Amino acid sequence: MLNGVDIAKMPPYERPINMMFQSYALFPHLNIWENIAFGLKREGMPSAQIKTRVEEMLNLVQLTDFAKRKPHQLSGGQQQRVALARSLAKKPQLLLLDEPLGALDKKLRERTQFELVNIIESVGVTVVMVTHDQEEAMTMASRIAVMSKGKVLQVGTPKEVYEHPTNRFVADFIGNINLFDGHLSVDEPDRCEVTTEQGVVRIGHGISGTLGMPLAVAVRPEKIAISKDKPADVSYNLFHGTVREIAYFGSYSSYIVEMAGGRRVKVTEANQSRHDNSDITWDDKVFFWWDDIAPVTLTQ
Repeated sequence: MLNGVDIAKMPPYERPINMMFQSYALFPHLNIWENIAFGLKREGMPSAQIKTRVEEMLNLVQLTDFAKRKPHQLSGGQQQRVALARSLAKKPQLLLLDEPLGALDKKLRERTQFELVNIIESVGVTVVMVTHDQEEAMTMASRIAVMSKGKVLQVGTPKEVYEHPTNRFVADFIGNINLFDGHLSVDEPDRCEVTTEQGVVRIGHGISGTLGMPLAVAVRPEKIAISKDKPADVSYNLFHGTVREIAYFGSYSSYIVEMAGGRRVKVTEANQSRHDNSDITWDDKVFFWWDDIAPVTLTQ
């Protein structure tokens, strides 16, 4: 169904759907103007309307000055915009994007994400995009469907999928996560506790579960605090271990802390100051903790 119309028996070439491929599939022997006009000519649109529509698309993707160039004379980001303009020229009801930014380098891909979203929003077309890049999905989508083995496991806004995953696969697939397996030992209206091999984890709400039921507690690395000194004002969700790995990423630092028994926990800390004097280094004994609103409980 598309806009209330059953298109199952409609030939693919008659469906009001366009697709933009990862490789862009621009015609190398045609210039940019001709590439965008190709589908319109195939539909038999009058020449005057084609001219108007192509000029609208060139203006939309800010490539008016490049209309007479061939695809090989454009950068990767410009080629991507040409492919998008060609896909939108026929005013489809639905646009399919197959990893549209996969051919771009990381920095260009990040910049192009916002350009692509702005263009699509200005046109008002519905878009279904397939991507294996979680960050790309979080940046560009208003709704995300996480799939595994052909099944949709969760649908929601980027924030819902990230902050409230409904199962282990989604929690682990979107971003980084620490998972602690255990069983429900306390369940009250304002809190519950899950007993794990690493200790008791407190969550700041009840779950109306059955005592003893198996649960997994999921905690994002950025929601965990870390220090060489034991915090005086923390009475729960406080653990300790040894720093085994450190990675500096510019905007944040990542620590892998090994607990007793060999369990490893990932902690990320924002580098808020250029003169950050964090003295945590390899093999240091550290404490780490999180608020009771940080974890999510998972039953599957």
